[in-house]
Amino acid sequence: VQLQASGGGLVQAGGSLRLSCAASGRMFSSYAMGWFRQAPGKEREFVATINRSGDSTHFADSVKGRFTISRDNAKNTVYLQMNSLKPEDTAVYYCAAALYYSTYSSAYDYWGQGTQVTVSS
Repeated sequence: VQLQASGGGLVQAGGSLRLSCAASGRMFSSYAMGWFRQAPGKEREFVATINRSGDSTHFADSVKGRFTISRDNAKNTVYLQMNSLKPEDTAVYYCAAALYYSTYSSAYDYWGQGTQVTVSS
């Protein structure tokens, strides 16, 4: 599976962005999908995950209520809608694919290249 993340950019605090992750290769619907992020000087951290069918999601406490994750299996794409953005959301965001629904980065076999999100105060 090849993953291509897009949609990052510069936004003011309180604003919104929608990230997309397009997949190609093997069957997209066979994989749970996740979003992770890495801020400068920090370790990569879990943001959100969605199961294969899209009817189960899980979020990090830091983004719960502000971010939503969804997928369109017909379009081989997963989305991360980010609302009420804060400066501490600034990071490179990565999408990833796993055989099993998980919040652990070690469970993910395929990773996209990352897209930068910068939130100004």
